Amino acid sequence: MSGNRRKAFLVSAALVGGAMLMTACQDSDAATDTGAAQSSPSAAQAGGAAASSGSSDSDSGQGTDKGTDATGKGTEADADAGAGSGVDTGDGKREQVEQICGANDISWSTRSESQAGGYILVMAKAKSGITCYLPAELPTVAFGSDGTEAGPAEQSVGAQVKLSGSTTAYAGVNPKTTDEDGGKELDSIIVAVGNEDPNPVSLPVGTITVDEPVVTNWHTAPADAVPFN
Repeated sequence: MSGNRRKAFLVSAALVGGAMLMTACQDSDAATDTGAAQSSPSAAQAGGAAASSGSSDSDSGQGTDKGTDATGKGTEADADAGAGSGVDTGDGKREQVEQICGANDISWSTRSESQAGGYILVMAKAKSGITCYLPAELPTVAFGSDGTEAGPAEQSVGAQVKLSGSTTAYAGVNPKTTDEDGGKELDSIIVAVGNEDPNPVSLPVGTITVDEPVVTNWHTAPADAVPFN
């Protein structure tokens, strides 16, 4: 082989070898890229799962916090409800508020008495299962359609009376305190526990003459409920 042909062959061989080397490198790079691309979804999926897990943990944490807050609020509400069921005594303690009687909590009865010129004795007992208090004020006693009310027969207001079981409270009503003739002829009286009582009751008393009537405080003994002039 001549020298020129040998040089041409070597150059051709070198070119072919370089081309094959470049192709091999490209194939290797492509395979590497392909492998990386194929592994990327797995990494993304793993990352998404981790993010989802983190989100669940976060949500779980929020649920726990909310549950704790709700429990705290419920406890506070219960405490407030308990605190509101009494009266503050000023030393950090609370006393139970007792129920004030209404007319519909009471079994009523009346009878006519001859003492002190004649009067009506009103008797009040708590209905079965009820415990309540008659306040330290006059019972409200009214007469007739015009609502004439009885004034006080005593100079001061008495003590409150606890009604329960067989305990009876008494109040005396004198329907006529004037000496002159005249007045309204009636056969019933209307009784309530204070002016704000929403359920006053009408009690039969027989025929009476009403003129400037008076009523005593509540008492636990009938002898104390005589309305002396």
